[in-house]
Amino acid sequence: MKRDKIIYWAVTVIISGMMVMSAYMYLTADTVREGFVHLGFPTYFRQELAIAKIIGAVLLLAPVPARMKEWTYAGFAITFISAVVAHTSVDGIQTAAGPIVFMVLLLVSYLFYHKVYDAPALRAAI
Repeated sequence: MKRDKIIYWAVTVIISGMMVMSAYMYLTADTVREGFVHLGFPTYFRQELAIAKIIGAVLLLAPVPARMKEWTYAGFAITFISAVVAHTSVDGIQTAAGPIVFMVLLLVSYLFYHKVYDAPALRAAI
């Protein structure tokens, strides 16, 4: 059980840290701003996504109700899947490696969240 908690928290902190760092870059870096334009997204979407990532990172780390945590995982999954689609459709699959790696880390965090915090149906599946 202790090993599972360490894995859960380590991976969750990595994901949350990455989300906060990317949100910061979305709001401050000119290269990221240009990247969003290159992908065809409007400016407000970049700002909206940055705010959502900060909120999601806090919710992943905070002791919130399980339903809220589930929706946070779902939101990040949608974000990563959308990033893979956007990057692949514009620049090819080779540019989608980052979102794919973080989707895998998100899945690990999600599975260990349920393993550690006792979700019996999912525990049986692991």
